[in-house]
Amino acid sequence: VQLQASGGGSVQAGGSLKLSCAASGRTFSNYLMGWFRQAPGKERELVASIGRSASLTSYADSVRGRFTISRTSALNTVYLLMNSLKPEDTAVYYCAASSQLRFVGATSAGAYDYWGQGTLVTVSS
Repeated sequence: VQLQASGGGSVQAGGSLKLSCAASGRTFSNYLMGWFRQAPGKERELVASIGRSASLTSYADSVRGRFTISRTSALNTVYLLMNSLKPEDTAVYYCAASSQLRFVGATSAGAYDYWGQGTLVTVSS
């Protein structure tokens, strides 16, 4: 599956952004989807993940209550709505697809088979 992420940009603290990740090539509903981020000098970390049926979601503690992950099979797209952004949210954000995982919440990047190209989010104070 090919993943194309978009929606990044620069925003002031407290603002909002909505990231999109369009999937193509294979059946979208076969994949558990996740959003990761990587800040300079830091390891890539899982921000949120969503199950194949969209009924289950999981969030990192640092973003719970501020970020919302969703997906639509009609458009083969997964979204990440980010509210109340903080400077520490600054990172390159990646969408990823996993055919292996059965449940949301697994944090290992190695469990994801396919990756988008990344989109930069910059939050200024």
